[in-house]
Amino acid sequence: MSEATTSVRVEDLSYSYPSHDLVLKELNLNVRKGEMFGIIGPNGAGKSTLCKALNGLVPQFYGGRFGGHVYVAGMDTMKHTVAELSLKVGFVFQDPTNQFSGVCMRVDEEVAFGMSMLGFERKEMEQRIAQALKQVGLSGLEERSPFDLSGGQQQRLAIATVLAVKPEVIVLDEPTAQLDPIGKREVFETLRTLNREGYTIVVAEHEIEELASFADRIVAIDKGKIVLSGNARETLVQVDRLKNIGVDPPSVTELTHTLATDLDANTSHYPISLPEAIKFYSETLEGKRTR
Repeated sequence: MSEATTSVRVEDLSYSYPSHDLVLKELNLNVRKGEMFGIIGPNGAGKSTLCKALNGLVPQFYGGRFGGHVYVAGMDTMKHTVAELSLKVGFVFQDPTNQFSGVCMRVDEEVAFGMSMLGFERKEMEQRIAQALKQVGLSGLEERSPFDLSGGQQQRLAIATVLAVKPEVIVLDEPTAQLDPIGKREVFETLRTLNREGYTIVVAEHEIEELASFADRIVAIDKGKIVLSGNARETLVQVDRLKNIGVDPPSVTELTHTLATDLDANTSHYPISLPEAIKFYSETLEGKRTR
């Protein structure tokens, strides 16, 4: 994969936090420009650590032992500060309030805060604030307090704070973990829109059904290593392997796997989303009726 088509390149990445064993073990992966890339795995697998390695927080903020190389938007994360990297890669935390400044009492001020720390001029900031809020569907809420927003709105505001800097890559660490179904849907719809606009998006997530619907490729991590990798279908139809590492595959995929013998289905036919399942079972039942 050429540098011109690659947004993220990870080479032999190993990492351990101070006084801990290895959390990541010789990871290698590439994320293409404009790709929606999913990371799944059980709790403690290293998903969050990998995400933090993509914007330099690991090891620059956390310390520890770091081996290998991480390149994001052509920048070596060990040769650039987190502030420098933030201009190219935006990071969205699991809890959006951890991303907020804590001192801004308006939505537009919160979006402006990061840019002001990076030295943007006021006129440019105003233009970027309006654009970022429009992109995440929060136009009209500029004067609202960030802490009066719903959970889904807060997470979309967190996304807006990084969008305003106009990064090439957006990395999200389980962004819907604390949200209700409505909030989850709001966030994933926003991510779909941003991906269609050309942003490269890397998201670690437990919501397998959502990833199945929009991720181009998915890797599964267990105990610091990549154990499955491929396009969304190639990864998610590996029902037994996913369950062996403690990851539940999409419900429709697991059901089809359970009924595979009766349905005369192989893994290449397994649906990974509800629309696919409706089509698959409709065609299967129709075929059985006409035999």
